[in-house]
Amino acid sequence: MEFLADLHVHSRHSRATAHDCDLGRLAHWAGRKGLSVIGTGDFTHPAWQEEIERDLVDAEPGLLRHRDERAGPARFMLTVEISTIYGLGGRTRKVHHVVCVPDMESARRISARLGRIGNLASDGRPILGLDSRDLLEIVLEAGQGSFLFPAHAWTPWFAVLGSKSGFDSVEECYRDLSPHVFAIETGLSSDPPMNWRVSSLDRFRLVSSSDAHSPRNLGREACLFDTDLGFHSIRRALETGAGYSGTIEFFPEEGKYHLDGHRACGVRLEPAETRRMGGVCPACGGRVTVGVMHRVEDLADRPEPVPPPTAGKVTSLVPLAEILAECLGVGPLAKKVGRAYEDLLARVGPEIHVLTKAPIEDIEKAGYPLAAEAVARLRRGEVAREAGYDGAYGRIRLLPDAGIR
Repeated sequence: MEFLADLHVHSRHSRATAHDCDLGRLAHWAGRKGLSVIGTGDFTHPAWQEEIERDLVDAEPGLLRHRDERAGPARFMLTVEISTIYGLGGRTRKVHHVVCVPDMESARRISARLGRIGNLASDGRPILGLDSRDLLEIVLEAGQGSFLFPAHAWTPWFAVLGSKSGFDSVEECYRDLSPHVFAIETGLSSDPPMNWRVSSLDRFRLVSSSDAHSPRNLGREACLFDTDLGFHSIRRALETGAGYSGTIEFFPEEGKYHLDGHRACGVRLEPAETRRMGGVCPACGGRVTVGVMHRVEDLADRPEPVPPPTAGKVTSLVPLAEILAECLGVGPLAKKVGRAYEDLLARVGPEIHVLTKAPIEDIEKAGYPLAAEAVARLRRGEVAREAGYDGAYGRIRLLPDAGIR
C-alpha cells in the first residue's frame, strides 16, 4: 500500500514546542494532513513515555495507534531526537540524530542507558555528552531492528554535515559503525537534488520529515512508501530502497539556513559572494553564518545532481495555510486563514491531497478560485523564491502578480 510517513516529530515536553503537542492532537492533525504514520518523538522523556503507554495500543507490527479511535487512524512509530555534544578531532561536535525502535522494550533499554549519561527529564530532545558513534552502538544493542538516521544533516549548528560543528562525511561521524546508517534526513533547507551532487551520499536513503514542534506543522515534509504498513517494512524500504517512493519537500529556499548571511544586519549572501568577501559580513565586519547551499557546494564532487537508482520522486510543496494566507492578504495564523483551511479540507480532502492530487476544478468549486490558481502554479513549479538565511525563514510566493502581499 502507498502511504506517507513523517518520522521526526516532537511532543510538548521538548523545548520551544506547542502546548497542544499531545498524542491525540498529533493523531488528529496527521489525518488532516493525509499522513498514515508519524513518529511519537521524545520517547526517552519519562512523562511522555507514560503517556505513550497510557494512550497508545498495538496496531500493525512495530506500530501503535491511539486508544481513542476518535483521534483518527494514524499509526505511531516510537522515535526520539537525541542531541550529542562532544569533542573529537580537536573540535566540538554537535550532532542531532533521530532514533527509531520497534517496541517499548527497546525504548526502555535506550532510555535506561542514556539516563546514566544525562537528565532525560529536562527536555524531550535530550542533550548528552556522548559520541555519535557510541549513541549508535547503544541503539543497535537495544533491540533487533532499532536504527537511527542523522537529523537535518546540513543544518550549520547541529548536524552531521553542518558547517559549524559537523563532519565532512557520515563515515567520519559514526566511524566503524557507519555501515549501520542507511538513511539521512536532508532537513528543510536542502532537498534531494542538492544532496545528489555529493556522491558519498548515494548509498543513503534521503529522508524528509517535518521536525514538527506543533501539530499543525506535521507533514510539511514527509516520506512516501509503497509497502506493507509496519515498522520492519518501513525500515526495510529505507535500508534497501525497495518500497521507498520518494519525498514531500519544503522548497529548500524556504528553510531558514538555505543561504549564507547575517540576520542581525539583514544581509543575505549567495555562496560565491561569501567566498569573495572572505566570510565577513559587509555591514558589520562579523562572521556570517555559512548556510546549507554553501556547505553542499563545499562537499560536492558533481557539478549537477545525479539521482541514484533508488532516489524516488521529489515533490516540493508550500503549506496550504501559507497559500491561503497569500490569497487572503494576511498572515498564515490569521483566523480567516484557519476558517478557510477547515472549510477547504471539509470540502476537498486532506491537505497533501489538496496540494498534490485533487482536481483543480474541485478547489474552484469549493469556492476558492485564487487558491486553485495558486495550487496549479505550485504543481507546475511556478514559484517566486526568497531564500532564508541565518535562522530567518525564506518565503515562497505563488501569486506575486496578484497584487496581494
